[in-house]
Amino acid sequence: MHLARLSRPALALSLAFVAAGAVQAGTVNVSYAQNTQFTDAGTTPWDRDTTMHQLQGHLQTLGQRYLPADRTLDIEVLDVDLAGETRPGARLRDLRVARGGADWPRITLRYTLHANGQALRSAQETISDMNYLRHLPSNYDQGSLGPEKRMLDEWFKQRFVTAAD
Repeated sequence: MHLARLSRPALALSLAFVAAGAVQAGTVNVSYAQNTQFTDAGTTPWDRDTTMHQLQGHLQTLGQRYLPADRTLDIEVLDVDLAGETRPGARLRDLRVARGGADWPRITLRYTLHANGQALRSAQETISDMNYLRHLPSNYDQGSLGPEKRMLDEWFKQRFVTAAD
């Protein structure tokens, strides 16, 4: 729809909805431990960079969706062990095979939750999902890092949405 065709009240209401949605987002800052060799974040430097970028984006999206605007969550990722195991594949690309044994996803991180500049809570945790192949199908099953994103969703909601400060 062309903005010039909107009436002034409709335009004002539309802009108010856009502004209200932008104000409700908390912030998540993600960093990675320096000089750390991750257990399994991919087999090539490109794979590891892609994994780190996707995890960072997912955590930031969770913060925008669930954290109040006055909250900031600082996360330092210490280790990543993706679900499944890598096997040599065709066209110089490795395949990730998930069997549901001892190949579940694990992410070790350190975090601090802030509200208005004051630290509310800090911890170091290893998040894991031993039952990652037993979940009901979800929209994450179609993309990369589905088990890891589902696991981070559950952890984030338990720590920062349902938990009282």
